[in-house]
Amino acid sequence: MKKSASVKKTLARIKPYRIHLFGALLSAVVSISLTLLIPVLIGNALDEIVGKGSVDFADVARILGYIGFAIVGVSVCQWTMNCLVNTLSYYTVRDLRRDIFRKLNSVPLSAVDSHPHGDLISRVINDVDAVGDGLTQFFLQLFSGVITIVGTLIFMLAIDWKIALAVVVLTPLSLFAAGFIGKLTHRRFTEQQVLQGDISAFVEEHVGNQRLIQAFSYEERAEKGFDELNTKMYSVGFKAQLAGALANPTTRFVNALVYAAVGIFGALSAIGGALSIGQLSCFLTYANQYTKPFNEVTAVLTQLQTALAAAGRVFSLLEAEDELPEKDGGFRAENCRGEVSVKDVSFSYSPDKPLIEYFSLEVPVGCHVAIVGPTGCGKTTLINLLMRFYDVDSGSISVDGTDIRDMSRRELRKCYGMVLQDSWLFEGTIMDNLRYGNEQAGDDEVISAAKAAYAHSFIRRMPQGYHTVISEGGGNLSQGQKQLLCIARAMVSNPKILILDEATSSIDTLTEIRVQKAFAKMMKGRTAFVVAHRLSTIRESDMILVMRDGNIVEQGSHDELIAKGGFYAELNRKSV
Repeated sequence: MKKSASVKKTLARIKPYRIHLFGALLSAVVSISLTLLIPVLIGNALDEIVGKGSVDFADVARILGYIGFAIVGVSVCQWTMNCLVNTLSYYTVRDLRRDIFRKLNSVPLSAVDSHPHGDLISRVINDVDAVGDGLTQFFLQLFSGVITIVGTLIFMLAIDWKIALAVVVLTPLSLFAAGFIGKLTHRRFTEQQVLQGDISAFVEEHVGNQRLIQAFSYEERAEKGFDELNTKMYSVGFKAQLAGALANPTTRFVNALVYAAVGIFGALSAIGGALSIGQLSCFLTYANQYTKPFNEVTAVLTQLQTALAAAGRVFSLLEAEDELPEKDGGFRAENCRGEVSVKDVSFSYSPDKPLIEYFSLEVPVGCHVAIVGPTGCGKTTLINLLMRFYDVDSGSISVDGTDIRDMSRRELRKCYGMVLQDSWLFEGTIMDNLRYGNEQAGDDEVISAAKAAYAHSFIRRMPQGYHTVISEGGGNLSQGQKQLLCIARAMVSNPKILILDEATSSIDTLTEIRVQKAFAKMMKGRTAFVVAHRLSTIRESDMILVMRDGNIVEQGSHDELIAKGGFYAELNRKSV
């Protein structure tokens, strides 16, 4: 994203806080005005004491009083400006984070799947922080800088327009130098932010899978991979910081030359009688004040470049396309019966790699459908399409005769209860986790579901029972316990359609038998889709779909498919 576009979009974000901006601007005007008044007062005081034996102590004391008043006013106004600018920045950062999180909940699942999760986390935290820091520095330097430049220019022109003209002509050289360096460094700072996201993704991935890393003795290779990224980050960051650091010394050098020129011309003017000693002192102070904003801006150029690069990454995420607009055809989950129809569906994650082609299926109410097949054949993809995590490329999927694209996603997904192979729990009480799909469920309903899922016994042994707080991801539970909680959670939601994706893979054999019985009881009268890897668990299914390369190659009951002696029979022999 171009720098100009990032700047415009960032500035557009501060519109709701115009009052803070106006207050900061007003404080800056008063602060700078008083600051510029001080050299005049000092010059007047110097002129009062420069003559031998003609010091007007009363007048000097009065001027010193004015100077003290101006200093207090400058301090108060600068404090006010800093508070307002920081408040504006914090509010803008808060809004950006909120909008990014909302965006992550509104984009298609494919957008999340296509980005490393650590990179997304880096955008939400690191990049937004960088934008906030850049905003703070930008406005503090902008307000002070612009007003200082205009004010000092007016005062210098009033004192001696010839010297003032020389200052105006020479000073922009520092701007050209800073602008040239800024263009050179923006690409490097953008690359630095991208690498920061890559490192966050790498760390997030490896911290979350430490058991696997240690089990496969992958520590040294993981460290080597991190070192490679870290070294690349060091190299790119060093070059970016080095190039950015050149801006401030360059502008300071140019501005020092300007100050020296003013000193020489001013001294010659004072010798010729065109300037008084007080006016020369005042002019030198103004020349320093005039060049100071250029120095300050280039001093924070590195931070501003980082903020621009971060803003580009933030807005590229915020501008990602949302899911297709929802339609509300009047379908309500409470009226769902559970009839599912799939007609001529084609779908692929990538256009050049076809997966499901012209797939059709009719599932009556209460039918139990098992889906089997080798890895990558499209079993989980079919579930993603049923839940409308992805939209079909062609064809249609209907629930109770209504195309799911004509339903709100919320109402559609309330029809489903889902238990995946990878269990997910959040930090909170066990009761809160079990109520995740049905917040209105009473304690008795939750406990009843937990008993049906054979989770009640281990929950009761927890320190606070159902009110025990579990860590993020259920880290203080075994894999089997987590899966039992996920099964109980699905039971609490009391759905019309069940989706079980190898839901008992982490449970011991005895408990699995019990849970299968609980599932059988739960599925009574409900439509169910069971993705199975162990064929022994789906023999009693009403219908078994055998998938291969995205297509149904066989369909029927267990006995019928065995009798055919086809692909299912071959899978069954290999699983025995």
